[in-house]
Amino acid sequence: MIDFWNVHGWFFIVFLCMFPRLTMFLTGIFGAWFSPLFFIGWLFAPRVTVAILATACYWHTNPVLCIITWIWALSGESAEKKAVSKRKS
Repeated sequence: MIDFWNVHGWFFIVFLCMFPRLTMFLTGIFGAWFSPLFFIGWLFAPRVTVAILATACYWHTNPVLCIITWIWALSGESAEKKAVSKRKS
C-alpha cells in the first residue's frame, strides 16, 4: 500500500487545491492519462476527479485525507458552478 506522504508533500496538496487542472496536467496524476473518463473529469469536474483518484489510491493508508478531499471537492465544485451561474446573469 502506498502512503500519500511518502509520495507527495504539502506543496502538492496546495497546488491541487488552487490549480487542480494545471497540477493534474503537469504531473500526469497517478498515471491515468490514457483513460477517456480521466479527460472528461479533468475537463468538467477536476476536483471530483482528484477525489476519486485519491480515494482509489490512498483510502487504506490515509482515510482522513480522502474524506477531506471529498469535502473539498463537493464544496468547491458547487461554489464554482454557483459563481459561474451568477456571472452569466
